[in-house]
Amino acid sequence: MESLLLNLRGDVANLTEQLINVASVSGDEKSLADAVESALRDCSWLEVTRLSNTVIARTNLGRPQRVILAGHLDTVPAAANQQAVRIAADGTLPTGETAEQEIIFGLGSCDMKAGVAVALHAAATISEPSLDVTYVFYECEEVESARNGLTLVAASKPDLLKADVAVLLEPSNAAIEAGCQGTLRAEVTAKGVRAHSARSWKGSNAIHSLTAALDLLQNFVADQVEVDGLVYREGLNAVGIKGGIAGNVIPDSATVVINYRYAPTVSAEAAQHRITEFFADYEVTILDNEPGALPGLTDPALAKLVALVDGKVAPKFGWTDVSRFAKLGISAVNLGPGDPQFAHSASEHVPVADIEQTAQIIQQWLTQ
Repeated sequence: MESLLLNLRGDVANLTEQLINVASVSGDEKSLADAVESALRDCSWLEVTRLSNTVIARTNLGRPQRVILAGHLDTVPAAANQQAVRIAADGTLPTGETAEQEIIFGLGSCDMKAGVAVALHAAATISEPSLDVTYVFYECEEVESARNGLTLVAASKPDLLKADVAVLLEPSNAAIEAGCQGTLRAEVTAKGVRAHSARSWKGSNAIHSLTAALDLLQNFVADQVEVDGLVYREGLNAVGIKGGIAGNVIPDSATVVINYRYAPTVSAEAAQHRITEFFADYEVTILDNEPGALPGLTDPALAKLVALVDGKVAPKFGWTDVSRFAKLGISAVNLGPGDPQFAHSASEHVPVADIEQTAQIIQQWLTQ
């Protein structure tokens, strides 16, 4: 099969369409990684390394600072939106919705092939950046952490990820979303005594015993934590519930799954302690727990980026891979084209204006 030729130096919106049209659901990024690697190896000023389906390209110009531009190659599974479609303002999306401005519709358009296109375009058109740059195009962001390309590179070739700051080109409406929240999931389990439902007084209904836990969740008051002038709002919610044996049996176990989104000033250990204390009357099993990341906007390179977006900075509500960079001691922000509310949806799309604006911001950042 003939290999795909990506045009990295042409129109960045057209490049976005090219990337969308290469299927790259998590675990199936090889074709896209091959095309990205091939295109980057044509840039003589870049040192290119391939690890599995992650491609890393670096300048080595001896600049006083090194920055990372990162984007994941994978997408979630398709929802009848595999191919890219360019739609004019007031046009109709395949889902029947009306486009308010010129957009590109398609799987991964927002999350995050438009961001990848911006980084690829910068890599191929800026041969003499004012900062040394490491471009990271990685696999398996949308699935479990153990398969994440950043995790694998950090474990096997950590020197490739050494930098002062990082920009993750996740969708953020072409503005900065700084840091990110931590996220913890846990099972909160009530125990009871099994009995025949005709003689329920002989047992203890575990589902009924969850009432107090649900009341705690219903009455939870979210903390609002200010960091560097940004206010991170915490959240604690039930995201699943299970229990019951049969229609004539009093259940002896019932579980509610909770998700705690916590401020970046809170450590993973402190978050876990808070949840176990909050549900002290129950059996608590921590399923996963990833800390957030502080904004880090005081770094000179990021301060320069803030100026280029005219101070349009918001806290990141959610968890992103900026947390992985934070663990490596690298201040990082989210800055990419597209509205994150459309990520993973059947109507996923990205405004062409966002792509062009983000590309201009990155070009200015790397050349001033």
